[in-house]
Amino acid sequence: MAAQINPSILSADFARLADEAKAVEGADFLHVDVMDNHFVPNLTLGVPVVESLARATDTPLDCHLMIEAPDRWAPQYVEAGASSVTFHVEAAAAPVRLAREIRAKGARASMALKPATPIEPYEDLLPELDMLLIMTVEPGFGGQAFLDIMLPKIRRTRELISKHGLDLWLQVDGGVSASTIERCAEAGADVFVAGSAVYGAEDPAAAVRGLRAQAEAVTKSAAWACDH
Repeated sequence: MAAQINPSILSADFARLADEAKAVEGADFLHVDVMDNHFVPNLTLGVPVVESLARATDTPLDCHLMIEAPDRWAPQYVEAGASSVTFHVEAAAAPVRLAREIRAKGARASMALKPATPIEPYEDLLPELDMLLIMTVEPGFGGQAFLDIMLPKIRRTRELISKHGLDLWLQVDGGVSASTIERCAEAGADVFVAGSAVYGAEDPAAAVRGLRAQAEAVTKSAAWACDH
């Protein structure tokens, strides 16, 4: 099972986004953080920038919507060129309907959980999703320290995925680096968002390859992967 690395452009130079996207060619997806200064206390970018990025890179876009009213806005990000769209369950009015709409428009549907949101109430929703994102920091800002208290939640989520025999990616986002990615992989994550660890490196593409190699080495012997 291959680990996926999704560099986060939140840590990139916003004045050079096209170049920054090219700097991580070879990544699995380019992670695009969309924030509205309402759901989270930060403001980043929106549909027009996603449209421009989709034209500037062949790397598929993984849009993480940290916004209010994702039921209204998420479909527009698919139309703008996103290959995967993540909405927060805390903000969605009708998560099942929204996931189905995202899929119907041709993108992968993903649901995110903030650190304090448990996975168990949403077990029945998992078959409606292509990916589940567990935030390993409070959403809103890059460069935060990884929250180790999220590791048990990652394990419980992986157990639920295995219990139902789902082909569901499990993504982690927040503080992922060379010093934390192996713990995440051992716990059950297989998709890793990395911002500062990639764009803060002298060679971002090499950082992507290094992180992927670390995660895959752990995954080969992880209990959850052996049982998969």
